[in-house]
Amino acid sequence: MNTIFRKSMLSVAGLAFAGGVFAGPIAAHANPVDAKPVAVAVQSAAPKPQGEQSRITLNDEQTGNVKAIIAATKKAGLPERAAVISIATSLQESKLENLGHLGDKNDHDSLGLFQQRPTSGWGTPEQITDPAYSTTAFLKGLRQVDGWQDMALTDAAQTVQVSAYPDAYAQWEQQATDLVAQHWNS
Repeated sequence: MNTIFRKSMLSVAGLAFAGGVFAGPIAAHANPVDAKPVAVAVQSAAPKPQGEQSRITLNDEQTGNVKAIIAATKKAGLPERAAVISIATSLQESKLENLGHLGDKNDHDSLGLFQQRPTSGWGTPEQITDPAYSTTAFLKGLRQVDGWQDMALTDAAQTVQVSAYPDAYAQWEQQATDLVAQHWNS
């Protein structure tokens, strides 16, 4: 009984396949009846921001750092998405402030826009506190992340930064996106 059922199912599947193979090319050349254009939703290459979003008001120094991050991203030949990830990361790590040594407020030797550490190989304190250098170092790490262009922002940032708070970057995606849109062509 199982053999008869299986052979019957294979026969039906074979007919369906053959019908599709032969009807496909014929149907493709048939004259459409009442053909009308169909609206197609195009999805952005960048994923939508995840979760609740945070926003801060930027001063002149912070805006200058946004522009420095964008300039370094362009110089590296990377797209706007890389600048969005970089700015969101810097918003989380330093609120776009070029941090010097934080003394008792800092349990490590983290410095600059991305709180990079000299002891972790990011560069010298002077290099890390140079916005162009620190952004280039971050972007070098980002380029090493397979598929970063299509990842959720927080996953791409976390892969580079290895933070104790891996999901914290997501909250800055909308503001980073807005800042890149505002300053990319200026």
